[in-house]
Amino acid sequence: MTFTREGFQWTPTTGLQQGLPCEAVIQPPEIIEKPRQVFDVLIIGAGYTGLTAARDLTTAGFKTLMLESRDRVGGRTWTSHVDGYPFEMGGTWVHWFQPHVYRELSRYGMKSELVHCPDYSKKKNHFTFVTKHGRRDMSHEEEQELTARALGKFVDIDGNRGKTVMPFPFNSGWNKVILKFAHMSVADRVEQIKHQLSEEERHAIEAVVLVCSGGTRENSAFLDFLRWWAASNHDYETFMDSVMVFKLKCGQSAFALKFLHESLQTGNLSYSFNTVVSHVDSSGDSAEVRTNDGRQFFAKRIISTIPLNVLTKVHFNPPLDPSKVEASTLKHVNQCVKVHAEVKDPEMRSWSGITYPNNKLLLGAGDGTTPSGNTHIVFFGCEQNHLQPDENVEETLQAIKEFTPMDVERLVFHNWSKDEFAEGAWVWYRPGMEVKYLDALRRRQGGVLFANSDWAEGGWRSFIDGAIQSGTEAALIIKDELQPKKLNSRI
Repeated sequence: MTFTREGFQWTPTTGLQQGLPCEAVIQPPEIIEKPRQVFDVLIIGAGYTGLTAARDLTTAGFKTLMLESRDRVGGRTWTSHVDGYPFEMGGTWVHWFQPHVYRELSRYGMKSELVHCPDYSKKKNHFTFVTKHGRRDMSHEEEQELTARALGKFVDIDGNRGKTVMPFPFNSGWNKVILKFAHMSVADRVEQIKHQLSEEERHAIEAVVLVCSGGTRENSAFLDFLRWWAASNHDYETFMDSVMVFKLKCGQSAFALKFLHESLQTGNLSYSFNTVVSHVDSSGDSAEVRTNDGRQFFAKRIISTIPLNVLTKVHFNPPLDPSKVEASTLKHVNQCVKVHAEVKDPEMRSWSGITYPNNKLLLGAGDGTTPSGNTHIVFFGCEQNHLQPDENVEETLQAIKEFTPMDVERLVFHNWSKDEFAEGAWVWYRPGMEVKYLDALRRRQGGVLFANSDWAEGGWRSFIDGAIQSGTEAALIIKDELQPKKLNSRI
């Protein structure tokens, strides 16, 4: 298998090494037979948004060029198979409640690839809860009851667990009452209900929500969590099932490659990887895109899937809308730390835990069994008490062992905070950002459409589902604009 230059692996024998095996690395890295032609569409980015748009446009007959800065497809979602086991570096979990994902899994015959991550059949079948007040082990039933009760209080802004105020996750502004909460942070909401919460409930809320936001209590918008909750049918069990239970046993990269391969089979897709876009000029009859290596490409339409936090790294002419610039400069907050540990204890498969607020990792959970019989545990941290695992492996190992003693044989991770093409993980807005910037981020500028899960229209914004939805919608707009109009005929 080929290696991507991204990601890190550590073992006690090899030490820290950069670069991971990844089937999503594309060979050859470029196929452009006619680089001087005016393409119908040029897509910037080969994440799920770009891949979906490319698939839909090429299958409709449009000559499409896709430019990608990385050496692989997937964007903020990719898999590394290490010694036969798939470690997910970014987006992982999916659910049939996410309609765009499930449609594509059905299309590609991959529904049977869904696997259930939790396994409560091993001896160490408990949850460890470590707070500043001490350490406590409890059953998973107790853990779920505690977390469900706590989050129920957190979202209960209307006496109906948010269902009255936000019945439609895809249209959070449907009820103007929601505007009362638009500028509220997670810290603000916890303060608002503090007299209803036990210490354990407060720690549970903050740890779970910060794993979702990747930010801090103060900079993470409460409204984003309400939307995740509403998308999960305002139900705790569905929420957990949707965000951390079902994944693909083949790995996300295998799914992403299905989109690319279908596009290539049409003969309408050209592409270039390891190609960094520097300029987009849509002031003329056809749009021009320039790259860091001095090349120029032309197209009738552009789809930019550049993530929010790095949008201003590309020069646009006409200039980007000031609101887009302001939002990208402000940035969303998610600086998620995701570290995979291979642990030499098969009985840890049934374990999970939270350490909050004093540890640099918040949550850990058994997520699989490697071919060697070891347990795969995935750990999460956030911007609050931030960890840079590639800078200090010993600190990372210490953070893992703060949960419970364990013998770590391998670490696998990618540092999204340092990723030059993302500067963060999935989107989570600051208080007030959604109501101030969302419409502007979605707005096209002439021949340039902006499509990304960071501002997707659906309830699953920030998820793989939102990325697929955004690519689908952008492709549909362009197909409608560029397809020859059929003349009405009378018989």
